Order: sequence, then C-alpha cells, then structure tokens
Amino acid sequence: MANSPTRILLIYTGGTIGMIKDYDTGALKAFNFNKLEKKIPELGQLDCSIDTVSFEEPLDSSNMDPGHWVKIAGLIEEHYETYEGFVVLHGSDTMSYTASALSYMLEHLRKPVVLTGSQLPIGDLRTDAKENLITAIQVASLQERGRPVIQEVCLYFEYKLYRGNRTTKINAEHFEAFASLNYPPLAESGVHLKVNYEALYRGSRRKALLVHKELDTNVAILKLFPGLNKEVLTSVLNIPGLKGLVLETYGAGNAPTQDWFVSALKDAMTRGIKVVNVTQCSGGSVLMGQYETSEALRKIQIISGADITTEAAITKLMYLLGNKVSAKSFKTIFETSLRGEMS
Repeated sequence: MANSPTRILLIYTGGTIGMIKDYDTGALKAFNFNKLEKKIPELGQLDCSIDTVSFEEPLDSSNMDPGHWVKIAGLIEEHYETYEGFVVLHGSDTMSYTASALSYMLEHLRKPVVLTGSQLPIGDLRTDAKENLITAIQVASLQERGRPVIQEVCLYFEYKLYRGNRTTKINAEHFEAFASLNYPPLAESGVHLKVNYEALYRGSRRKALLVHKELDTNVAILKLFPGLNKEVLTSVLNIPGLKGLVLETYGAGNAPTQDWFVSALKDAMTRGIKVVNVTQCSGGSVLMGQYETSEALRKIQIISGADITTEAAITKLMYLLGNKVSAKSFKTIFETSLRGEMS
C-alpha cells in the first residue's frame, strides 16, 4: 500500500509573495491561492497535498501585531492534528518578529512551521516567490521514519532555511534578505536540499503541543547612541505601565559608565522593570564584565541577552511577561534558551 501524501497547510497572512500583477493596469492584486497548483505546476512534483487558509484581509507585515500572532498560532493549533506541516506566507519586514514570537507560543512543537515570503510578487518575471514557496513547502513535507525532519519554527528565504528566532532582515533590495549571524542554517537548497541535522532543534517527544496566547506588549526597545541624555533615558523608563526594556548596547554589551545612566537603570529595575542587555551589532554576543564599560551593568544584575537577536528578545519579553513569570525567577528563565534562541 502506497504511503499517503504529506498534508501541508498553507497560511497566507499577506505580503508581497501573495500579490500578482495585473498587466493591463500594472496594479498589484491578491493572488488566488485556490489556484496555486495551476499557477505553479511544479508543486505537482512534490509528494504532498496542499490546503490553504487566508486572512480575510491580506496584511502588510508592517501592520502585524501580537493579535495577529495569536491568530496564526490559533490556526496551527486548530489544524495541528490534520496536517504534517505548516507554511506561513508573510511579508518580509516583520517576519523575524513573527517567527520569534511563534517559536515561544508553540511549546512542544513537533511539526515544521516554515515562514517564507518574497521580495517580488509571485507573477513578476524575475520573482523569488516561486522558489521560496516551492522549497518552503518541500521543507515542511520532509519526513523520515514517519516523523517530520523539521520540528520547529523556521524561516526559508533565498536558498537557506534558518531557525526563525535567530533571524534578522538585513536587506530590503537583495533576494538574500535575511541573515542568521549567530547560528548556522538548518538546511541549504542547491542542486540538492542539504539538511544540517546537527543544528536542528529537538524538544520533548512526550508532551502535547501547548499554545500560549497571552503576550504582554508593555515593553520597549532603546538603542544606545553617543549623546543619549538623562532626560531621554528616564522618560523611556517612566513610560506608564512599562514592564520590560530591551537595551541595545555597544559591542559585547558595553554602555556609558556615568552615574546617572547606571542609577536610572537600577531605579527602574527596583520598580520591577525587566531590563535586557542585547548587542546592537548584527552578530556577536553580550559578555558583561569583559570590559569595564559593562561591569556596572553586570553588578546591578541586568539580564544578559547573550547572542539573542533584538527580535527574539522583545518577543521573549512579551511571552514571559504574558505568562506572568515570577520576579524571582525571571532573570534565570530569560537567560535560559527556551527554543534554541540563544547559545
């Protein structure tokens, strides 16, 4: 008896990949995903069946917010037992934020959730949409010994599959729009699709999918710059209702050593605000205490983001605050890798 084809659910949220050009007017219009295989007959060569579900109104990813993350997670939860893999079509601008958030929200995930998009619409002559879509579906359908090869939230773009919570968008014009500077690709697509098995995330096999839908958005990001003054820092730290701040510091976690700077942070932490130190460099890690300019931050017990991305840090804050993690254990839990987001 032949094996039944792998069942894939395609979730279209919006973005360039879901647009097609009307060559009479030159305007972009939404692509009809019910006619996907007619437009991309190559999909017929994959040993999988594809169903689609779309947001009622396609969303530019600049308008993506935690409420939409909950909607995507809810769709995966609703269809989790029916499908072996999920492909989320998404605008590229905030894709790394969504991938990071979903990685935390989908605890004990044992199936692939592959986010992809494109720089050009699916109907353009030189589009990257077809290759990204075809390979994302192929990746989501990979099976070995009856189990999915990929069992995490990932992002596929321009021949590379990345762990989603390790990615950052680095280019708005090149097809190679994303990078994962602190973690190797999970797979690379060339003449052959090569999987980097050692890099794959593996959670508990015994636990059922647990979907977390409570996210706390009382958070902020502040990027340090020469000339940052006391008034700006204190105004951010005194935002009504603020519960968490991602502080983008220099280099390996370095910051000004002036008393007013350290005192403002210490006072905010005393008031219960969680402050996370991440580097504003594209690659590398926070190593507090390595230089004198980060020793003061270490002494006041600021949370170290290690080599986490800003996207993964801010969504992790939302997730942990939404789950009401106790003040006593918050630092320890944040500094622990939950879904492979940090080394």
